[in-house]
Formats: sequence, C-alpha cells, structure tokens
Amino acid sequence: MHSEAIAEFCLQLPGAREDYKWGGVRVFSVADTKMFALMHLAGDGLAFKVAAELFLGYVDRPGIRPAPYLARAHWISLARPETFSDEEIRDLLTRSHQLVVGKLPKRRQAGLRLDDTA
Repeated sequence: MHSEAIAEFCLQLPGAREDYKWGGVRVFSVADTKMFALMHLAGDGLAFKVAAELFLGYVDRPGIRPAPYLARAHWISLARPETFSDEEIRDLLTRSHQLVVGKLPKRRQAGLRLDDTA
C-alpha cells in the first residue's frame, strides 16, 4: 500500500483529520488532538499505536521497531509499509484508530466507534 492510499484510508476512518507537523510528518488524529498514525512525507515510514499486549510481539517481527519517542505508549514503526499487505495495513490502522477512540470520554466516542450500530 503506497503512502497516498494509506493517507486516504486513514481519512476515511470516523472523525479522522490530517495535520503536518515536525518538519515533514503527516499526523492523522481523531477528536482534534489524539494521534493514531504518523507518516513521513517522504513516504518511507509509518507509525501507529498497537494494543499493549501485542507490542512486544510486533517489534519482534522483521521490519517493525518501537516508534521513536512513542514506544512507551505502545507505538510501532514500519520502515517500509509497502512490504505488508494492504489488508494488514488497513487492519492495523483501524485498530490504532479504535484504541485511541476507546481512550476518549464516553460522550466523545459517539459516532467514532466502528462497532456502533445505532
């Protein structure tokens, strides 16, 4: 999955928005300031949050490492996202989005949770 397809997918998630920060990083967030994914403008890296219990398992995989400055919050970094299947990238980004949404106050979660059927 190339960087523009990743960006398009991130922006399709409920409440997602995009900013540019730190001199060349695309930041995807929800609820105004809660980041769920980061992508270098050069397209050579993607970082996002994973469940705490899965963090160590992911960083043991080739091509995945703890995300600089964000590893303590269980973020991982893919140096070459295109080496992962499109389905896997979409699943990981959706899970990251939902982990961040799940930490919001209940009233802010309305309309942002993908399992909402109402």
